[in-house]
Amino acid sequence: MRTSVRRRAGAAAVAVTLLLGAVACSTDTDPRSDVSKGADPSQAPSDSPSADESPGGDETTDDGTAVPIYFVTDSPAGPRLVREFHRVSGDPLTEAARLVAGAGQPVDPDYRSLWPEVEIAEVTATDGVLLVEITGDAFTSRPDGMSKAEARLAVQQLVYTLQGVQQERVPVMVQRDSDPQMLFDLPTSQPFKQTSALKTLNLVNITTPAEGQTASGTLEVSGVANSFEANVICELVASDEVVATVPFTAEGWMEDKLFPFAGEIPLADAGTGDVLLRCSTDDPSGGEEGPGAFTDTRLIQVE
Repeated sequence: MRTSVRRRAGAAAVAVTLLLGAVACSTDTDPRSDVSKGADPSQAPSDSPSADESPGGDETTDDGTAVPIYFVTDSPAGPRLVREFHRVSGDPLTEAARLVAGAGQPVDPDYRSLWPEVEIAEVTATDGVLLVEITGDAFTSRPDGMSKAEARLAVQQLVYTLQGVQQERVPVMVQRDSDPQMLFDLPTSQPFKQTSALKTLNLVNITTPAEGQTASGTLEVSGVANSFEANVICELVASDEVVATVPFTAEGWMEDKLFPFAGEIPLADAGTGDVLLRCSTDDPSGGEEGPGAFTDTRLIQVE
């Protein structure tokens, strides 16, 4: 994650809605167990995290449909999934899968995809599964540098994305048009199910403001988290100095999901120009118990 204010990414810092992040797969997690423009935050759905509660991809305008795309970020417990909204034209399921599978790039430069470019022919909802049809037999084995844990997390990128678009926690079936039936050395003979949010997603994710957003006066902040006693700490960092710290309280904690939080931060002491918003989970042990605090950030422009 960012530890100091970065330069804005220019045109890439298009205002996009970033929703929930949550925790990543552990090395023991089996995924079968249990070139778009950023979407306007004002048109994004609700910000609950899990598939049966999460924002869906059904916000449609003349500019297309806002779909949740899961990417990967680093955390104190290793790579974790985070989500941002992108706007697509065409079938939302198919286009969302293509963005995951190498056709799209995250707006937030802290995020990345674990997928090499894989051609997705079509995604359909059929017979109680989301069927992903992959053309050819590329990447039946893991690409160089991808660990088995990363392969499982890459699959969860697809699972969480498609379930978010569909707004239903149904398994995802990957089908190839030729043998062998493998993906990144993982068998595809059975559907992949969504893994636990608290073992797959980053434990805090800022919803608003969007990356690169311009603000003045007061900054409206919202997001989702799962933090000790529901405490979320948000800071403003300007010129590498913390200029404001505001505690927020999420709507819950401990359950296997992330909970919404929201509030305001005055910008009076932030000056103007690049300012980093940094929200973190509470870690009263100071890292002595567990992996430490989870963090998410947004770079904004203060006028």
